[in-house]
Amino acid sequence: MIRQRHKITAIIYLVGDLVATVAAFFAAWYLRFEVSIYPAAEQPDFLRYLSLLPLILVLWPIVFYFHGLYQMQRGRSRSEEAINLVVAAILASLLLSFAIVWVRPVARADVPYAIFGYSRLFLVLLATLDVVFVVAMRNAIRKVLSRLRLSGHNLQRILVVGAGVLGKEVSKKLLGHRELGFDVVGFLDDDPGKANLRFEGLTVLGNLDAVEEIVQRERIDQIFVALPVEAHRKTMRVLRSVAKECVEVRLVPDILQYATLNASLEDLDGTPVINLSQVPLQGWGSLIKRSLDIVLAASALICLLPFFPFVALAIWIEDRGPIFYHQERMGLDRRSFQILKLRSMRVGAEATTGPVWATKDDPRRTRFGAFLRKWSLDELPQLWNVVRGEMSIVGPRPERPAFVFAFKEKLPQYMLRHRVKSGITGWAQVHGWRGNTSIKKRLQYDLYYIENWSLKLDLKILWMTLRHGLRHNAY
Repeated sequence: MIRQRHKITAIIYLVGDLVATVAAFFAAWYLRFEVSIYPAAEQPDFLRYLSLLPLILVLWPIVFYFHGLYQMQRGRSRSEEAINLVVAAILASLLLSFAIVWVRPVARADVPYAIFGYSRLFLVLLATLDVVFVVAMRNAIRKVLSRLRLSGHNLQRILVVGAGVLGKEVSKKLLGHRELGFDVVGFLDDDPGKANLRFEGLTVLGNLDAVEEIVQRERIDQIFVALPVEAHRKTMRVLRSVAKECVEVRLVPDILQYATLNASLEDLDGTPVINLSQVPLQGWGSLIKRSLDIVLAASALICLLPFFPFVALAIWIEDRGPIFYHQERMGLDRRSFQILKLRSMRVGAEATTGPVWATKDDPRRTRFGAFLRKWSLDELPQLWNVVRGEMSIVGPRPERPAFVFAFKEKLPQYMLRHRVKSGITGWAQVHGWRGNTSIKKRLQYDLYYIENWSLKLDLKILWMTLRHGLRHNAY
């Protein structure tokens, strides 16, 4: 029943992909040869191109399939799906180009050596438009399915085994995403004291020995086993009981109190291992973020280069001191680096005090330095730290080692900030937690950013920085 449901959903997406691909094919033809966004030497035979369509409609779904795009997972990350679509479309286009090279159809019957060549721009347009149209089609299908599920159609009935803290947490999250089609029926628990429990409208339907009966009676599709660690024997008993039923079983490990970041399942030569400190910024995500950093930082440096001589002259005129200020900071994996700033304080400002926080209306600032700090312009040279790979544009702000060693003693989770690259701006900074403000609050915002990183979140922070963060009253 479950596999049949997954197959139907996969077929819906497959049909949607084929329709989107056909639309992309005709759109690519229209843009290339009808609109002529790039002048063509002559108008090619449309039927020659149309003969490619059957091959495309076979090749594209095969490549999509092997990239996991028809493995139906409710709640799957849309960014992950989009990346897989881009990679699959590029690979399918390369395979199509390879096939075209080997087929090499004759262009004219009277000239046997005249080879017909397909437009490379057409193939590029096809791949690009295919990604756009498929993403749009899948989003439309997803919205339709979500509305159907919210109206009570195509629901997956779920039974939660365990009515403790973990079971309640699982059911709360499932109930919070009704658009995914999850219908939580209730709990199972052996504790007599929980027999009359009511949580979010759910009740305990029976004890663990009644699992088979309740699965059949309530027509359960999925079981979430959320029992505490000490109930290992009960967990195994439930797993043996439901092995004979046609239901999906998901085991929720009781590690929430130990998980400091996103937990993930790894494989150690066939043995499953749970990583309690997994960060989402890995693989393709890391590559995309680094590419964005290089493009934005290099572009900004080039644009700012004409203004630099005037800023440098203004800094030098005031007290004849150096233009830049180097300071040791701690970044990714506790590695130290020299952060680069435009000097905003007098030379030797910390000669007698040592490392201290800057304060409001700090008397150590120069007049032009006060202007630079007011508009955060003193931070701009850190774009060079970004290009060098020592920092990212978005991330937790790096601190001086002396402060880090002090903070980690007070806040045990503080060092988790160093699981990602430090940033010029960050989630804490755009919410006002910068300078001499609450370290605890900044840590909360930094950990939220690390746990929930996405390209969309980075772009949102950049927009908030440009909109609100250039002028600030922090120190």
